[in-house]
Amino acid sequence: MDFTSFLTSLGTSFVIFLVLMIVFAFLSSRPGNNVVYYPNRILKGLDPLEGGYKSRNPFSWIKEALTSSERDVIAMSGVDTAVYFVFLTTVLSILVLSGVILLPVLLPLSVTDHGMKTQTTSNGTFSELDKLSMANITAKSSRLWGFFIACYWVSIVTFALLWRAYKHVSWLRAEALKSPDVKPEQFAIVVRDIPHVPQGQTRKEQVDSYFRDIYPETFYRSMIVTDNKVVNKIWESLEKYTKKLARAEAVYAGSKTTAKPEGTRPTNKTGFLGLVGKKVDTIEYCNEKINELEARLESEQKVTLREKQQDAAVVFFSSRVVAASASQSLHAQMVDTWSVFDAPEPNQLIWPNLKIKYFQRELRQYLVYFIVALTIFFYMIPITFISALTTLDNLVKYLPFIKPIVNIKALKTVLEAYLPQLALIIFLALLPKLLLFLSKFEGIPTESHAVRAASGKYFYFTVLNVFIGVTIGGTLFKAFKRIREHPTLDEISSLLAESLPGNATFFLTYVALKFFIGYGLELSRIVPLIIYHLKRKYLCKTEAELKEAWRPGDLGYGTRVPGDMLIVTIVFCYSVIAPVIIPFGALYFGLGWLVLRNQALKVYVPTFESYGRMWPHIHNRILASLILYQITMFGYFGTQKFYYTPLVLPLPILSLVFGFVCAKKFYPAFQHPALEVAANTLKEVPNMELIFGAYIPPSLRSEKIDGDRVEDALSQASRTTPV
Repeated sequence: MDFTSFLTSLGTSFVIFLVLMIVFAFLSSRPGNNVVYYPNRILKGLDPLEGGYKSRNPFSWIKEALTSSERDVIAMSGVDTAVYFVFLTTVLSILVLSGVILLPVLLPLSVTDHGMKTQTTSNGTFSELDKLSMANITAKSSRLWGFFIACYWVSIVTFALLWRAYKHVSWLRAEALKSPDVKPEQFAIVVRDIPHVPQGQTRKEQVDSYFRDIYPETFYRSMIVTDNKVVNKIWESLEKYTKKLARAEAVYAGSKTTAKPEGTRPTNKTGFLGLVGKKVDTIEYCNEKINELEARLESEQKVTLREKQQDAAVVFFSSRVVAASASQSLHAQMVDTWSVFDAPEPNQLIWPNLKIKYFQRELRQYLVYFIVALTIFFYMIPITFISALTTLDNLVKYLPFIKPIVNIKALKTVLEAYLPQLALIIFLALLPKLLLFLSKFEGIPTESHAVRAASGKYFYFTVLNVFIGVTIGGTLFKAFKRIREHPTLDEISSLLAESLPGNATFFLTYVALKFFIGYGLELSRIVPLIIYHLKRKYLCKTEAELKEAWRPGDLGYGTRVPGDMLIVTIVFCYSVIAPVIIPFGALYFGLGWLVLRNQALKVYVPTFESYGRMWPHIHNRILASLILYQITMFGYFGTQKFYYTPLVLPLPILSLVFGFVCAKKFYPAFQHPALEVAANTLKEVPNMELIFGAYIPPSLRSEKIDGDRVEDALSQASRTTPV
């Protein structure tokens, strides 16, 4: 990519962002679009536009985002979202403090060094950036001391700010768990690996007697986990026909006019997708199916509760201190029996995974790691191929029929600026669902844990495939002939020294595309807006369907955090080699903070709350990026023949020590709730029946079978008064 293409890429991206921001300012002020731009506020019963439509400044969202407090974010989107903003703020601070030193010191050192061999300046490369990087420094030059000191500066700043962030997130988590409000998950634990039932006892009696003996004063009740596959299927069918009935009645009511007051009753065919089979009256057919399914559901609920009990349970205590203590205690002599963990929110439990035995979980975990390793390895091939193939010269070479189109100067400039980055972004969009499926296959019991696990896999995938794959793949593809002709160590080292800074042009454009186009689309919500209005006009007939059409979802931590981490890795690794990338990284995280602050306050609704458990994952990934940067700099100083290169080696060691200390000091409070936190006074006596009821799966809830629960999985074992 030449300098003109690079500037075209930046300019075009910036113009698109401005256009999208103006579109957002206009569309978000229209009352008919409130459910797209302010769903979080609407669901909480707040006024979408506090100042009224006419008195509101189109760009007041910027001021609102900047003046909002951390408490506001927690109130609207929870602790997990506030922790995500701690991450954005921390990385932004690292880049700003690093840039304040690196840019005014390293850029002059690079630009004023005229002793190096001449770089390629006439074959279409972006040689202007080379002059601002370490590629412009003469080998063995004393100027390399400036870059060496910069490595230590970036590392020290990162250590200091990560330590401060960890302390702050620990405080946020403690404050949330100290809340005087009653939260069901603080009064329950999940038990797995329950041994075989002794002769003469039921599973319920076994669990109740075990925990009543250990916690005689505070044990309240247990709920045996059941195999809900069949009952869930019936319940989902019942929900489907209930919605279909509501839709048919709405269509029928809408067909009644003055000219035809009797209206037209809707009909449908009962076969595949409603296209074949017998034609029936939809309302009558749905009512018949609902009556049939209700009877089947009631019968299957009884069968499930009595005959499909699993080797797992949810156990409830009348004291949250005891629940917190029980969740982190070793209950059995053998680790593969009576294993426990603190209960998550009721909607987070992955019920089918609770029955998986201890050693089976271990085996699945290693199997998944092996599959992920293979995925990373084999994805390296197509990503490397894409990064090399999607350069314009290679496309013209392999697809000569596009040459007339490519020869159009304006189009050629745009294609050179965007083609490789767009191909990479689209390719990566196919991966997250696979990684989430693999994480759940491990036997992970909660949704938030599965998201964290998938996020970690996605991070390593993006770093190993995108960052390393694109860098090495692009370098080797462009210079394969040179390596083949001169396959010496000196030649390869020289090639790396020249190519690493040059690859920064790809990542500069990639980062710019992500923060200008990505955050522009995020803010404007053009795609959700179009989808909502199409559904509203052509598909939605009931209020429930309309609400489902604009339901916003959450921030999507499973993909958003790894995407941000890729940018962290890129900016870290090139911060000293090509310091000009630092402002781009700061823009990415600064603009991301501003746009996502608005989205967190007004748009996204969290699907779960883990009270900041994502932070240790984020912290470790930042450290992994830092260590990769330190190792990269060690190798790069070697290619520059810097005599004091071994002095870089203490940095990755310091990073590992820092990570170890943080894990020992802070992580236990994230792994288990601290008892001093759980001991805080509640503002009211907890209603244990409501707490227990919150964990009953929707498919098992029925008023008709309460009287039968004396001997089933949901039966009461103790009526101890809550304390």
